[in-house]
Formats: sequence, structure tokens, C-alpha cells
Amino acid sequence: MDEAMENENTRGYFNSAQAIADYAEVILYLKKKLSAPNSPVIVIGGSYGGMLASWFRLKYPHIALGALASSAPILYFDDITPQNGYYTIVTKDFKEASESCYETIRKSWSEIDKVASQHNGLSILSKRFKTCTHLNNSSELKNYLNRLYARAAQYNAPPSYPVTVVCGGIDGASEGTDILGRIFAGNAALRGNRSCYDINTHPSETSVGWAWQTCSEMVIPIGRGINDTMFPPAPFILRDFIEECKSYYGVPPRPHWVTTYYGGHDIKLVLRRFASNIIFSNGLRDPYSSGGVLEDISDTVLAIYTIKGSHCLDILPAKKSDPQWLVKQRQREVEIIEGWIKKYYADLLELKQKNTL
Repeated sequence: MDEAMENENTRGYFNSAQAIADYAEVILYLKKKLSAPNSPVIVIGGSYGGMLASWFRLKYPHIALGALASSAPILYFDDITPQNGYYTIVTKDFKEASESCYETIRKSWSEIDKVASQHNGLSILSKRFKTCTHLNNSSELKNYLNRLYARAAQYNAPPSYPVTVVCGGIDGASEGTDILGRIFAGNAALRGNRSCYDINTHPSETSVGWAWQTCSEMVIPIGRGINDTMFPPAPFILRDFIEECKSYYGVPPRPHWVTTYYGGHDIKLVLRRFASNIIFSNGLRDPYSSGGVLEDISDTVLAIYTIKGSHCLDILPAKKSDPQWLVKQRQREVEIIEGWIKKYYADLLELKQKNTL
């Protein structure tokens, strides 16, 4: 993959339209290979894969009978969803877990900057947070904590509930512990006691590929304003994002491409008559649910959500420890899909009978 990503001629094929076109070819090949021309196909995906699943059903209804799109933020494009939607839910998750935890995190950013501005401040922060490498600036630490909190909220799933773990560490610190000491305790509670903590990001094939896609077509404008979350302000500024992407890849982002090619604006009106057989599933603790479809669009384009659900939770392997609300969500999804398939075979039989008359 590294070679393909470095080559601009091959990198251009890495896009959502090409991905679902490839899936269409694979499915048709398999149906022919298995002598199963009339076997119905249901496409299922989560997150980006969930977006692909819903778009596949819209673009290739003759190939896929239906789609289950889990945690698919198809409305987080072209300013349909407010920039701060993601971090508003992260904040809500922490505030619901513990008001004092939320307040500690909210106050911590200015404390980090205050210490960093002191003589040897970065050395002090490096020691207090036991970073494996010396901090070059306070942003390195703040970005790390930002990622830690966001990931904890996004994957705040049973039975571990990482938000509860972080807040348990913050609130459970010994009496008299200052704000930064409590923040470190929350970090240690989630990651375990270590001799040092690696706060750097390490690119994977997935993150490298996603960075390209967000720069080329999947422009999700996540940002934060002043005092609207527990995080410091960091608005999404398209002009700056364009320059950043051009410096990395030599191409400008296409912020309107997704809504042009797949739609998104006025989705309830547009899909009410046009689309069918799509389930949009979400967990409301997932920050990406802010850009998801949370209301039924028609009798066959349905929104299913759970109040305590997290990112893609419904399509993860089932466990004996799964709470009843999750079990019921999965059961409902299966029942809906079974209904699609039953109706498909009834229609197929009816058409065959008409053709034999």
C-alpha cells in the first residue's frame, strides 16, 4: 500500500466511487461463479464502510437488495451538520459520566499552557505526564489528550466503558491532587501504569489511506468554537485545510463532492420516494452520530439508534455480556432484513408465475 499511496497515478483510484464500483464487480462475479443469479445481497458496513453501504444501495439497487449502514456520518459533509457536532457529543458523554470530571478536563487546557509558559515548563509537563519523549510544545500533550478523550467517547462500549474509566481515574485521585495530577490519573487509569507513555501518533495503513481520502473527497469539517465544548476552540477553516492538503498531496480538497455525487442536503425529501431498504443505525454516545441519519425517512429507509450505543457497536461480534438494549437492536435489524428478503422472494415468485402464463 505504501508504494500505491506514494504514486499519484495509482493514488487517484483510492476513492469511494471506485470502491463501490469494485464491490459491484466482485458481487456480480461471485453470483455468476456460484450460479446464484437470484440470490439477494445485503451490504453491511460501519463508519466509512457504513457510508459505502448506504451509497452502494443508492447507486447499485440492481445488485444490492438492501444495506445496513452502522455509524455512518453521511450528513457530516458540506456544512449539513454543525462543525462542533462531534466534540459536543464527546463533551456530553463525559459530562453525563461525571460533572466533576468534565469540569476538570475543561479547566486543564489553560493549566497545561500555564505550566508550559514557565521556565523549564515543558520539562515539568514531560515529567508529570511521564512522556516517553520530551515535549517540544504544549500542543503535543493537548493533542494527545484530545485524541484520548475522543476515542474513549467514540468507543464508549460495554463492558469496559472507557469514559467511565477515565473519569474514575480523574475523580478518584487522592485528595489535594491538582488538576494536572488528576488528568494524568485519568490517562493512567485508561492506559494502565507504565514507565512512560508514548503520546505520538503512529501512522497505519488505515490512517494513511483515510488522510488521503479526507484531503481528496471525504471532507468532514469537524471543528470547535469558543466555550461550546470542554475543549479549547479549534474551528475548521477550509482555506487552511486546502493549503494543508495541497502541501501534502498536491491536490485541493473537494468539499462539495460527496453531496454532489451521493446527495445529503434535504435528505428526507430526496430519499423519501427514491430510496428503499436502508437501515441507518447509530449509538448516541458515538460522536459521529451527530452526522448520522437519526429519523426514519420512509417505511423502508429506517433509523435505529440506542441511547447508550457507541461507534459501530451493533455490527461487532456478539458477547454473552451484551446488554439487552444492544441485543434488541440487533434483533430488530435482523427482522427488518429478513422482511426485505421475504418480500424479494415473494416478488420473484410472482414474476416467474406471470412469465409462465
